[in-house]
Amino acid sequence: MIDVCLLGCGGMVPLPDRSLTALLYKYNGKMILIDCGEGTQVSIRRMGWGFKAIEAICITHYHGDHIAGLPGLLMTMGNSGRTEPVTILGPPPLADVVRALTIIAPELPFQVILKELPVEAAACWKIGEIMINSTPGEHLIPSLAYNLQINRAGKFLVENAIAYEIPVKYWSKLQRGETIVHQDKKYIPEMVLGEPREGIKITYITDTRQTDSLIPFAKDSDLLICEGMYGDDSLIGKARERGHMVFSDAAKLARESNSKELWLTHYSPSLGHPEDFLETAAKIFSNTKCGEDRMWRHISYHSEKELS
Repeated sequence: MIDVCLLGCGGMVPLPDRSLTALLYKYNGKMILIDCGEGTQVSIRRMGWGFKAIEAICITHYHGDHIAGLPGLLMTMGNSGRTEPVTILGPPPLADVVRALTIIAPELPFQVILKELPVEAAACWKIGEIMINSTPGEHLIPSLAYNLQINRAGKFLVENAIAYEIPVKYWSKLQRGETIVHQDKKYIPEMVLGEPREGIKITYITDTRQTDSLIPFAKDSDLLICEGMYGDDSLIGKARERGHMVFSDAAKLARESNSKELWLTHYSPSLGHPEDFLETAAKIFSNTKCGEDRMWRHISYHSEKELS
């Protein structure tokens, strides 16, 4: 139902074999990108997912390894034929940052809509059926964590539709959440839908210290993608000082939030072989994987998993 791709897993500077951290999320023909470091376009092209369908770009914070690729990406989207508006979300001062970066992309064939999100409280924004939620992190500059959620309506109850004598031609509209008025009768979705079913939640956290507020934010994530700047616990002090986490921090967050799977990302350039430290995290949270460039997976609704 949802495809998610870790376009790159590096922090600070791109390396010959490691791109800068960015995440691409695809659902029902729409794509959402989180962060856009230099070279993000390369991984998107190599995945073959295209550029035209990117509906929104979420920025965690304004260090160059997370946003320097934005002007080139916007130009590529324009050259791909996109004319519909594109929304960019991020902490303040979003407008100033985007204005400065797009000096080199002054003529785009689409409108850029800016949505500045608070850094002192949680916020949400909706793109089609996708809920984008943000919460503040603790970094050297204002930063945000994001989760993307698809909420799922209840099962359509045919017996209710028949009992209410609702014409069949309206069933699909009610299932989509529309209200129908027919011959002075009003039909609402609640008449024919059961209890809401469990949806899908993907959480992305990077460039922040570990904080208690991140636990409820990541709660019950199908996939938690979280930074592990360093693998060695002896570097916890250095990580805290710079507003980052180590592998064990991310694993504790995954365990305490009851997440189903953890991908580590945003490695320091000094961390040449993250897999050497995987056991440190896996002892705390067993379903931990070291992120790699262009690592991706398909996530289905839970009922679909149960049937497969």
